[in-house]
Amino acid sequence: MGKALTAEDILPLVAALTPDERERLLHLIASPKRGDQAVYALKPPRCDEFSSDDELLAWEAEDWENVG
Repeated sequence: MGKALTAEDILPLVAALTPDERERLLHLIASPKRGDQAVYALKPPRCDEFSSDDELLAWEAEDWENVG
């Protein structure tokens, strides 16, 4: 496998694209078909990336008395 590219490596290539190809690239990047599993496997989420509650399930207990 070759050397992994950085954003700085890719920017000149993106700048050289035609407007149509830039739009195509943006659609490919934003496509929901691909997940982020590979990204998180390489760099797991930071401890502050997701909110943390002291009572993790407290929000689930609210307003259930009115259901049914």
